[in-house]
Order: sequence, then structure tokens, then C-alpha cells
Amino acid sequence: MRKSPLLVCTALTVVVAAVLTLSAAASAETYRAGRNYQGGSIVEFEGQRYRAKWYANGDQSPAALATAAHAWDTPWERVDAPASQPTPPAPRAPTPTATAAGDSYDAGRAYPAACVVAYGGERYRSKWYANPGQSPAEVATAANPWDTPWERVDASVALGCADGSGPGTEPNPGTQPNPGTQPPGEHRIARSQLQAREAQLTDSALMREVKQSIRTLANAEVEQVQAGRAANPENVRRVESILDAQRFEHVFATRNAAYTYRGFLQAIAKFPAICARYNDGRDSDAICRKTLATMIAHFGQETGGHDAHSPIAEWRQALVHVREMGWSESMRNGYNGECNPATWQGQAWPCGKFADGQFKSYFGRGAKQLSYNYNYGPFSEAMFGDVRVLLDRPELVADTWLNFASATFFFSYPQPPKPSMLHVIDGTWKPNARDLGNGLTPGFGVTTQIINGGVECGGSGEVQQSLNRIAYYRQAAVYLEVPVPGNETLGCKGMKQFDEQGAGALPIYWERDDSWVAANPGGLSYACKLVGYQTAHTAFRGGDYERCVTANFNNVVVTAD
Repeated sequence: MRKSPLLVCTALTVVVAAVLTLSAAASAETYRAGRNYQGGSIVEFEGQRYRAKWYANGDQSPAALATAAHAWDTPWERVDAPASQPTPPAPRAPTPTATAAGDSYDAGRAYPAACVVAYGGERYRSKWYANPGQSPAEVATAANPWDTPWERVDASVALGCADGSGPGTEPNPGTQPNPGTQPPGEHRIARSQLQAREAQLTDSALMREVKQSIRTLANAEVEQVQAGRAANPENVRRVESILDAQRFEHVFATRNAAYTYRGFLQAIAKFPAICARYNDGRDSDAICRKTLATMIAHFGQETGGHDAHSPIAEWRQALVHVREMGWSESMRNGYNGECNPATWQGQAWPCGKFADGQFKSYFGRGAKQLSYNYNYGPFSEAMFGDVRVLLDRPELVADTWLNFASATFFFSYPQPPKPSMLHVIDGTWKPNARDLGNGLTPGFGVTTQIINGGVECGGSGEVQQSLNRIAYYRQAAVYLEVPVPGNETLGCKGMKQFDEQGAGALPIYWERDDSWVAANPGGLSYACKLVGYQTAHTAFRGGDYERCVTANFNNVVVTAD
């Protein structure tokens, strides 16, 4: 979610741990919306190259550079003119350059997928095509597994490549396809086989827990919700017992009229896992109270008036803004750089257009300031089963109960490798040793890390935005009778980012699997794999595994059996 410029401090001090120099030979990967990038990452986006000046969250696109009021409003900077993607070298005589006794890795050669080499006393396998110079040493330093083509394997795995070439010789170029090529003729796969593979890859305890927590109520039932209605869903009635209409009016004393109590209850109803009843010994009412106090605190920072001179306490000034400041529904060129129909983002989430043919603007709207077509599209699908509804009418996220539902959607859904805020608050997320080593401990502070950690967290002290959230949380907790233990981590200073080794890391998107499968035509896998960055296909939508396979291998024919 993009944060409104209103909420960004007017002065940011950025500490750069290392300065990376880009040369003409530097490689740039294609920017992927929804993926997080470490400082120093270089990407190619719409024909230009950009470098991340600091950590870039998945919703912080290089497109924002064109509209940012200040350089510090975006983590990206434009660098030298784009270079073509590196191509595999022509076959040549082998020139092994061992880095240690017994090593077989050759820094001067390219490796196809499924080559096993020895390096530094350990063995590594190429997951996809590795260019010359892409060393297995990257495994130890890569921020994410997909940043390197290598993975460490057991010492018992035999050295060599799937095409039969040895680790110190070039593979036979006639048997290894370049990534993305298709062999001639049809390749037939039974639908039952694809469905079985999808079920196998998504069969994990965490995936089941996440799917349970993001389930939704039919809109016809949501529309029946009214304050005080005896037939309201159980989770709605629990919220009403803690925050009734009168208390809602008191807490959100300066809110925009578009935010209504009924709309809030409808947004809760849409996601039955929020303030649900727990049957495993957890205190359902206590979790619900903590949930509401957390929401109030973050609403206060994201959309609050922040008027210290008002007679109304700042924590009660939430929901003043329903649209990002400075934007209106008639304005063009708002966060729509990914609308280009030539890009996969533009194809997966086709942007709506004004009457004059210009793309609609996807600036921040609602209690969580939902931004960009790659957030509006998935939200629209979760609400209506159709990505087009909110891409064509983004104003609904401001003017209807969806202004609250965009927040409950964000609250319930994980953002790999981050867990969902719901799982943090109800205790489903249990930090492992990696999380604890990164300072990610249960408490209010880690919810700030989830929302805006790339800007507010990790420094030696709490930034003002984080301090605001803490203050609002403490005051909302008192009002809602939520105990705040003295040892609860309320801030996020010193917290590192969530990463792929954390307990909440759950790959939820399907991506083409470029593994080498010798038994298949052309050595192609005819398969997809789960990854942690956003793609057009998600494990949360049944049948998307098949869609991923057919979209990435255009000679596949799916048969009935």
C-alpha cells in the first residue's frame, strides 16, 4: 500500500551502508510489481534503468519518480541508459578457473538449468540459466532466493549437467534451449495431472491457515448487515459489543462522512476471520479488542488530521482523508505507470479509461490509501470475483463501504515474506529464530513493519510516524480496555525486514519453472512453481496453476484426462 505524501516527514535522513557504482556491464532485471527490493538493486522499467536508494516495498514502483514532489518520496533514482539483457556466449573451449582445491565451477562459462558444481567446498545446482560470472557465492549474500540462479545441495548429489556435460565443460548447445523458447508441436497434459500438482504444491499448514483467514462472505449477505441487526454475522456482533455506534462516533470524531459505521461493519463482515470465534483456547474477545485498537492506531497515522492544536486528541482524528491529498477523480496520470497493456501487469489488471482514452488514476483511496492497479485488481477480485469492477471504477474505494474493506483486505492478506497483520495479532504467526534475530517479535511494532517498514523501521531510533502510531495505539488500548504489557515491542527501531527464512514467508504466486527436465520435449519443465513476488497467477485462486502453465508454455494442450 502506498502511503500518502501528507504522512511523510518533510525531512528524511537516509543512511547508505554502501555505495554501488553502476557500469555499462551491470545487469538489470525487469522490475516486478509487488516484489521488495534491497537498497542498491538495479531494475529496468519501461525502457529506463532505476536503482533503489534504500529498501523499496513491493508497492513502491519506479513510476512514482515522475510524480514525486521530492526525491525522498520515492526510493528509486534513474541511472544510465538501458542496456540490452545479457545473452549467453557462443560455445568456446573450456577454461576451468577453480576457486579452491577440487572446485569445478568456472566463472567464465554459462550454465544451463540443472547443473551441479562444486564451489568453496560445497555443491550447488543451477535453478535456471546462469550467466558467466553469476557465482554460487551469491547464495550467501542474496537478499532473496530468486536473486541468484544457484541453490546449495547435498554433497551426495552428483556433479554434472542434466544434458550430460561435465561440470568443467561446456554443455552441448544443441540440447539446451534458451530460457523462454518453445519446442515444436503440441505437449499434452491431463487436467487432473495439473490439478494434482497444484494441490501438492499448496498443501502446507501455513497455506491452509492463510486461506482460512482470507475467506470472504458473499456480497449479498454483506449487504444485509445493519447496526444492531440480530442476524448479523458472529464476528460483526462481536465488534458491535466492543465498538458500538456511539463509541465509533467518539473515536472517529473528525472523520470524512464517507466513512460510516455501517460501512465499517460491512468491511468486517466481508472477512469472517476478523474478530472470529477461536475454539482452541485463545480469547476471542481479547483478540478482537487488540485488533480494533491496532486498526484505530494505523488509521490515525494513515488518514488522520494530525492537528496538535485541536481540542480533539490526535488519536481520535483518524479517517479525515478518503482520497490522497491533492488528487481528485478527474485527474490523470495517477499511479498508472503499470497500466501499459504491453506489460504483464497491464494485461493481468487492465486499467480503466476515461472517455478521452487516458487511463484512470490509482492514487491512494480509503482507510489504507490503496494505490496502483496491481493492488486495485486483486482487491476487486477478492470483493467481486472480477478484477475489472474496481479497475474501471476506482472511485468506489473512496465512496462506498470499500473504503473500510480495503483496510480489512490488507489486514487479512499476507505480503510475502511478511505474514498478515491478522496472524500477528491472533498469534498464528510465531517468529522463528531468523525472525527473532532480525528483531521481529510479536507486538504492535511488527504491525508497523508490515505496513510501512521500509520507511519507518530499522533505524537507531523511532521516526515520528512510528511514534505517532505508538501513541495512538496506547490511547486506543486504554479506551478499549486492551492490556499493554510492559515488555511488548511497540516500536520498530532496529527491526530488519522480513525475509524468506522467516516463519511467515509463504510463496503465494505462480511463476514459470525453468528447470531442465530431460524427459520432456526440449528439456522444458511444462510446470510452474510458487514464488514470493507478485505475478499474474496466485495460489489463492483455484485453477491458476493451469493458467500459469498454459500462459508460459504456448504449445501445451490440456486434455480432459
